[in-house]
Amino acid sequence: MPEALRRKAVKRTGKSSRKPSRGRGEAADFCTAARDALKRGEPDAISDARLQQVLTAAVKVYAAKVERRGHDVAPFPRGIVTATETVVTACGLIRAADLNMFDVAIWFHRPPGIE
Repeated sequence: MPEALRRKAVKRTGKSSRKPSRGRGEAADFCTAARDALKRGEPDAISDARLQQVLTAAVKVYAAKVERRGHDVAPFPRGIVTATETVVTACGLIRAADLNMFDVAIWFHRPPGIE
């Protein structure tokens, strides 16, 4: 289906006519949708609920890996995320967990293996 017709179908029905890709999975689909939304300059195309769902799962897995393996787990490849994107996200996470900078400083300087 041509892209213009697909967009009209999505607007009219709220459903995409694009079939899910085999073997890609929801995470890959989310990443593709997010990249596309950002390229178009439309981050609100990703619902807050969907973003929260994906970010919650990612944070929980990341924290579990760090607790198990130590601080050698990179949250993303070097150079992929800007400093601004990192700090904006970190501040959002800090606020969401109702932490303050004193709390963060204690955790930031915590040696590996101490819980």
